[in-house]
Amino acid sequence: MTERLILHEYAQSGNCYKVRLTAALLGLPIERREYDILKGETRTPDFLARVNANGRIPVLQIGERFIPESNAACFYLAEATKLVPEDRFGRADMLRWMFFEQYSHEPNVATLRFWIAFLGDARMSEAQRAQIPARRAAGEAALALMDEHLSTRPWFVGDRLSLADIALYAYTHVAEEGGFDLSRTPHVQAWLGRTASLPNYLAMDD
Repeated sequence: MTERLILHEYAQSGNCYKVRLTAALLGLPIERREYDILKGETRTPDFLARVNANGRIPVLQIGERFIPESNAACFYLAEATKLVPEDRFGRADMLRWMFFEQYSHEPNVATLRFWIAFLGDARMSEAQRAQIPARRAAGEAALALMDEHLSTRPWFVGDRLSLADIALYAYTHVAEEGGFDLSRTPHVQAWLGRTASLPNYLAMDD
């Protein structure tokens, strides 16, 4: 990969962390541009016009081109590498878990983390408070499903790490910041440990 890679990000976002972790595990150098989402820095006219009209991060910049959406950015980095299964079913199964992460896991686990750890009670709206029980139940259901799946295998797809693991790891390993009790999912805990012990592993705060 010869084009310059720049990640437009908010470092504490799990979605942004996915992209950094993918690059680190593959040994790819990546530059970082930080934006404070709490100050609206991704909603400025310049950002909307130049980086992402949707006003969200992460955005992976490849030369002069831009790829929004975290899982799309991860796939760009990892295509034709060890992080993407070689067989057709394996690739589809990897995508299945990446879709699960965005539809069933991230909207609940990540959202509660953001509300509780970053907004806090003083800045949380009444509408957000009202949603907490339902999002908590949905997040716990997602973690329980993951735990059941991992009870018979070390990784989500096949016998080695894939993008499915990276996508799910990002917000799962900080789920307790949103009030989730990971001691209730021992197989998830063991998987988190396996991921964190990988060569070239990059912590969220690094």
